[in-house]
Amino acid sequence: MSMAPPQVKRISPMLAVADMEATLGFYTKVLGFEVSLKSPGYSIVSRDGATIHFMKAASDAVMKAVRGHTEIYIEVADIAPLWAHVSRLKNEYRIRDLFDRDYGMREFHISDPNDCLVFVGQRIPRWES
Repeated sequence: MSMAPPQVKRISPMLAVADMEATLGFYTKVLGFEVSLKSPGYSIVSRDGATIHFMKAASDAVMKAVRGHTEIYIEVADIAPLWAHVSRLKNEYRIRDLFDRDYGMREFHISDPNDCLVFVGQRIPRWES
């Protein structure tokens, strides 16, 4: 009798951060996550069962290595209300406006305080199978 493989419950990115408070502020204020664990060295935000983990960078060298070289993708069911909120913050953050990708996703991009590029996307209905 073969054993069923264990069920994957969640996959969570773990991101190095320079400033924990600024990072938590961004993910809560801008993207609507809630802080579910907070400490100076390790914190977690969550929304709709998805989580992102943040680790305080061990050194400036770590941040230098990851700044501009880290991306995460957040797929949402309805991008319009989130884009309406985020688009009002253009003077505070680096943002690429909502656009359609040739692979069937409608996206916007925004950089977090650690220069992690956050892709937020919704499947374009005509692409759904």
